[in-house]
Amino acid sequence: MHNAMNNRYIRVALCLLISFFLNACSDFSQGNGFDSVKATVKQQTGRDIEWPKTAAAEDDLGKRIDILMSKPLDIDAAVEVALLNNKRLRASFYDLGISQADLVQAGRLPNPRFAMLYARNSGDYKIEQALTFNIFSLLTMPKAKAIEQQRFELTQKEVAQDVLRLAREVRIAWVQAVSANESLRYMTQVKVAAEASAELANRMTIAGNWSQLDRAREQGFYAEAMLEYSHAKNAQTISREQLVRLLSLSGDQRDFVLAERLPDLPQQPDALPDAEKEAMQQRLDLQIVRMETDRLAKALGLTRTTRFINVLELGPARVLEGGRSEPYKNGVEIAFELPLFDWGEARVAKAEARYMQALNSAAQQVVNAQSEVRQSYAIYRTHYDITKHYRDEIVPLKKTISAENQLRYNGMLVSVFDLLADARTQISSVNQYIQSLRDFWIAQSDLQMSLIGSIASNEKEAQ
Repeated sequence: MHNAMNNRYIRVALCLLISFFLNACSDFSQGNGFDSVKATVKQQTGRDIEWPKTAAAEDDLGKRIDILMSKPLDIDAAVEVALLNNKRLRASFYDLGISQADLVQAGRLPNPRFAMLYARNSGDYKIEQALTFNIFSLLTMPKAKAIEQQRFELTQKEVAQDVLRLAREVRIAWVQAVSANESLRYMTQVKVAAEASAELANRMTIAGNWSQLDRAREQGFYAEAMLEYSHAKNAQTISREQLVRLLSLSGDQRDFVLAERLPDLPQQPDALPDAEKEAMQQRLDLQIVRMETDRLAKALGLTRTTRFINVLELGPARVLEGGRSEPYKNGVEIAFELPLFDWGEARVAKAEARYMQALNSAAQQVVNAQSEVRQSYAIYRTHYDITKHYRDEIVPLKKTISAENQLRYNGMLVSVFDLLADARTQISSVNQYIQSLRDFWIAQSDLQMSLIGSIASNEKEAQ
């Protein structure tokens, strides 16, 4: 009878192991979650992302990037290159593999444990052998696997949000780099005009036709123009290198050519009457915090389930006592944890605290998201109005003044210094318009991001 019972336990244990082993092995064939990330990015941006894992796929991707870099780089091409080539983004893709491995691990039983006692004294032996299985894991496995499944889905959302944030960073870096190039061109013109004015003033002072005060004033204009030119040159270098880093370029790839100018201001600003509602429905950071809160709720339930017993092992055992010719006594070994010193209150309290912490963080993040959308739209509209004012009012007025002064100069009613000073003012107004147009496109990128995810790079920044 003991042998029959022993054999029955062995058969049941082996069947359970084979069943769970086959089920766990099939988990890896379900994919690593990249297709879900790719679909989310495609839905939000209309762009494709790739994750090359072979040398051939890497070569094909490199050819696509070379084609994009062979032409003057516009904002759309810059974003596409970054999504295909950025190494920080590639690194985040491997979070999917790590999370999937955790999911697969959660669906597998712990290895069986073999224990043996061997003792000998003057021909008498005591031998105990036991093969035990963690039966308690069968009870907790469904919940543990559900928790890891949710963590896997959460990781997919987080990686998708990383992609969208990178796209925003690239758009902003491209806008800053192109505007820096334009500003440098205009600052070069200002420097040339100021240099000509200073040189003319110097000659007229030597000839006795100009006072030292007027000469110093023109020299001051030239000195300030040189400083502004140096700042513009430095800004160009910084913004270009920022774009190079985001595109992960190296070697000859860094010699790319940017588009000549920023896109024009749209005829009308975007009207978003339901911006907050739309953001609440599709923002990835809010989806992530909801999923994280739900995961912690499941984890709290699992902690409560395992509060008193979290180890229960069962398996066949046999014992020999006496001489080696004596038969083994067959039986069953049961092992479980006795809650004498630790009743699990600390683990439950910790799980409850984490859950309540997540609930409050989620509530605050909703408030932050609504505020972020309102703020982003207000900034977007303000920069649109400012840029439109520069384009329609200030720049045309400066051009009119310059044209009128040119007529007066031709009639010998104003001096060449007045004409040069007016040229500096007109160029400065155009440069201010470029800076305003840059700020508008940055605000537009922030607005787009605020509708699909947090602008801040992490929750602490958002709070």
